[in-house]
Amino acid sequence: MLPWLGEYLTGFFGPFRLFTSYIFLASTGAALAAVGTWFFLPKLWNKLPRDQGRMHAINAEQSQGKPVGAGIVFIPIFAAVAFLISPFDWRLTMAVTALILSMLEGYLDDRSHGLSEYLLGTLDLFVSLVGAIALCGLHTYVLWLPLIKSTLTLSPWIFIPLTTLVLWLMINATNCTDGVDGLSASLSILAFIYLGGILYGVVGHQDIASHLLVPHYVDGASWALLAFVMVGCLAGYLWHNSLPSAVLMGDAGSRPMGLLLGLLVMASGNPFLIFIVTGVVLINGATGLLKVSLLRFFNISIFRAVRYPLHDHVRHTLGWSNTQVLVRFVLLQAIGTPILLVLLFKVR
Repeated sequence: MLPWLGEYLTGFFGPFRLFTSYIFLASTGAALAAVGTWFFLPKLWNKLPRDQGRMHAINAEQSQGKPVGAGIVFIPIFAAVAFLISPFDWRLTMAVTALILSMLEGYLDDRSHGLSEYLLGTLDLFVSLVGAIALCGLHTYVLWLPLIKSTLTLSPWIFIPLTTLVLWLMINATNCTDGVDGLSASLSILAFIYLGGILYGVVGHQDIASHLLVPHYVDGASWALLAFVMVGCLAGYLWHNSLPSAVLMGDAGSRPMGLLLGLLVMASGNPFLIFIVTGVVLINGATGLLKVSLLRFFNISIFRAVRYPLHDHVRHTLGWSNTQVLVRFVLLQAIGTPILLVLLFKVR
């Protein structure tokens, strides 16, 4: 909306050209999303379902009775702000639609206090498929990989199943990480900032992309706007979710948040970025998914001495407080990601 207005109104009044600046749009979108979430969340959280506590989770009683499902508030704010600041692209619209579907799925789970795992997995697979189609638009897609300079062009029949798998993994890994006040949102904010920077300043910038021998994606900056709008939403949410939290994200927030992380990783053109920008999220949540899946479907037991999600293990076994878990996990990702990104871009 604003980019279109900027192009139309600049001829009448020069300063309107700001509406075509992606830096201005990103900062404005983040600010609007942050203020909107901060303002509306306490107005509406009394209408949200109440947390019942997670079975076998450490300190689950501390969350019982708190409003849960905050995503049903901040995901619509995200969608409205994204529509306002983004240039129109049917693929972005389809991606935001997938996020709303994921939010609704998560909210149904929050209200029912636990849908069937198989039903949730199937619904996650569906929204992941919608997101994968939105990314490639049923056209070929160019990927770049670590260590090699050449690119890889995939047909949609290969790209869509691969991307669907990545999105499904990120939805569930992020959902599993949501269990300590501020942890999931804080780790995700870092990931969104890194992804937004890559999409805007690296693969979205023709000269820098050429210098680093990576593909240039003309729509990279548009995808970056979604990253920064979500940063704003999560900042507004964290104002109320900081320890001790007044409201919980729930599946209505964690599932669409994970879906967007996966979408932006694949929009950046390198699926291995998932291990770099969301490494702590994957170690914390996805390894538990692997443990449960191997035991349930193949009767193979691994990591017997480790509780999952990993934040429960360090609280139970090592005696870490919630604050220690939050600070140490965030530090690991904040320090590790830039180092790995330098290696990813330069060792090619």
